[in-house]
Amino acid sequence: MGKMRIALNAAGLVIMLLCGGRLLAAELTIGRATEPSTLDPQFARTGNNHATAQDIFDRLVETDAHLQIKPSLALSWENRDPLTWDIHLRPGVKFQDGSAFTADDVMFSLERVKTIPKSPAPFSGYLQTIDHYTVVDPLTLRVTTRVPNPSLIEDLGQIYILSRHAAAQATQANFTSGKAVVGTGPYKFVRWLPNDRLLLARNDDYWGAKPPFDKVTVRFIANNAARVSAFLAGAVDIIDAVPATDLARLRQRQDVNIYTIDSGRLIYLGLNQRPGAVPFITDTAGKALAANPLQHVEVRQALSRMIDRQAIVQRLLKGEGTPAAQLVPEGLGGYEPALRPDTPDAAAARALLAKAGYPQGFGITLHSSNDRFAGDNALAQALGQMLARGGLKVNGVSTLPYNVYAGAATRGDYSVYLFSLGTTRSNAGSNLKSLLQTWDAAKGTGNFNRMRYSNPAFDAKLDQALSQFDPARRDALLREAMALAIHDVAIIPLYFQKVTWATRKGITYTANMSEFTTAKDAGVE
Repeated sequence: MGKMRIALNAAGLVIMLLCGGRLLAAELTIGRATEPSTLDPQFARTGNNHATAQDIFDRLVETDAHLQIKPSLALSWENRDPLTWDIHLRPGVKFQDGSAFTADDVMFSLERVKTIPKSPAPFSGYLQTIDHYTVVDPLTLRVTTRVPNPSLIEDLGQIYILSRHAAAQATQANFTSGKAVVGTGPYKFVRWLPNDRLLLARNDDYWGAKPPFDKVTVRFIANNAARVSAFLAGAVDIIDAVPATDLARLRQRQDVNIYTIDSGRLIYLGLNQRPGAVPFITDTAGKALAANPLQHVEVRQALSRMIDRQAIVQRLLKGEGTPAAQLVPEGLGGYEPALRPDTPDAAAARALLAKAGYPQGFGITLHSSNDRFAGDNALAQALGQMLARGGLKVNGVSTLPYNVYAGAATRGDYSVYLFSLGTTRSNAGSNLKSLLQTWDAAKGTGNFNRMRYSNPAFDAKLDQALSQFDPARRDALLREAMALAIHDVAIIPLYFQKVTWATRKGITYTANMSEFTTAKDAGVE
């Protein structure tokens, strides 16, 4: 018995030594800053929901770390004519309940998107050009559009594919319990404990490379200090949204890996541009204003001139960001090089306020999330001070958990508020359409346009760009649309985030511009 115990202990020691002192290939624990609002992957196209869906579900196409598309459930696609596409699906794929993946499941998933009620950020905008679908055979789906759409495969590739059998009659409660959480991805649902953790297990029937971890625990730790402490204590193997203030000391540790990438996530200030009285806009005495000053372009210009973007990047972010003047960073399609961030100038801001009829300024309350992106709470406080110095009366700065905050902002409950917008495409078209095109629920445009910004000239230019098959011409039109919106101060761009993950030695991570924190992007050294 003693010899057997010694032999077993020796074998275990060999495994642990091979894996850097821990059974790394057995279990993985991730400390994530954000939690999903639901496990229905089609309910809301927000980053926190995307990150969770990525491990359980697949899409027709995926993007690599630099946002270039690659096949996933769709192996190939062809444009038969300007309005007709054939999508050829990957054979031999199974859902996690053992059922076969077919074109019927794809058609069901695409049609389901438009039936989801009360989505704060619907996927339906990606499908606005679709006329109908035809199942040609179990592995071929034909898509017919109403108008030419050169980006169709990228649009469809934003939608997660569900099993018709599992999801056709599913309620949100069925997704919370896991009954309807049946995908084709590398990991399977085990249990969700809201406000705590999500438990996953390896999908041994996964069509792709075998996932390296038997079990995955995703812990939701919104507080930056608590997340870093859990990592340093060995309670989690990976953390995301590493605070800039902790990066220097983490980089000095020999037992820590750091992975950083310049992301396409824009941090911006949203301005409620609805007519009439809007919440939290007052005169300098605190009385609600009957007319909305944010409808004046001079007022929006003034707010932009109050903000010192360089100071934010250097002091708050410790250099882990890039001042922004538009919706996408350099290197992506639609980036207009002539646009530059506004320079801070309090005198110019006050002059613009006076020109708009507000020489004494007016009152605002600034709203923000406090758990959506690294430093959002501190950024809100800093912006409050900058806007006060620039000539506004800042009645308060209010920060809330993102899953509460986002819904209220969508309803128009705030007037000046911080948000972020990630980039999952190789050009600006999708973000321009979802964030700045005139909101129209029926057409699926402006799904993220909480500001209710509307500019017919911009809409027309963007529509022209999105229907253009020639890449060079499309890029030129996207740049023109970008310039129209930015000169109109549709939003106030602040900066692009650098995103950082920290892992324990022995664990690797693929940093990606999409910023998703997933088990499938983790590996073993």
